[in-house]
Amino acid sequence: MASSDDRPQQPGQVSNLPGLTTYITGHDELTGKAIVQSKRPGKWTSFEDNLMGFNVIYTTSEFPASLNSNADITRHDEVTTSGKLGLVQPGGTVCRIVDFAPGYDCIMHRTQSLDYGVVLEGSIELVLDSGETELMHRGDVAVQRATMHAWQNPSKTDWARMLFVLQDCQKLVLGGKVLKEDLGRGVEGLPPSGNDQ
Repeated sequence: MASSDDRPQQPGQVSNLPGLTTYITGHDELTGKAIVQSKRPGKWTSFEDNLMGFNVIYTTSEFPASLNSNADITRHDEVTTSGKLGLVQPGGTVCRIVDFAPGYDCIMHRTQSLDYGVVLEGSIELVLDSGETELMHRGDVAVQRATMHAWQNPSKTDWARMLFVLQDCQKLVLGGKVLKEDLGRGVEGLPPSGNDQ
């Protein structure tokens, strides 16, 4: 079995955590059997002076997704090379790995989406705009429902890693007010999602 030492950091990766590979499956057209269609190394983007790293694993642009003739793969490649992908993909999903530097406290932000956040490495503190906090550990899951929130890595020495799946959702109305995306500061270069218009 390969150890994490066998998975070196990748170009653009800011953390010292193992590099990642995405395995995309498909079908052999002659036999109909399942195959690994492609193996893709992580493609990292850093934010906030290299204190946070993003690796977009996969996106979809419709729900349910069409897998016929590899339409989903083609569209994913178009989306990720367009430079227009925000945190959320309108009408679809985004699967993303995020690495957080030791002691890093990301900005308070909101997306118009239903998100699943899974701690993969280290611990992370979920901070809500109400002041409520929860310390999450490896394997814990946050179900984020378009709330204002932030993430804080409480470790002074170790990076933390989370996997997020963000799904576009209907507009959220609270007290007669539509709650829109708010990306806060420190994400220059990250376009708005565009799903809250």
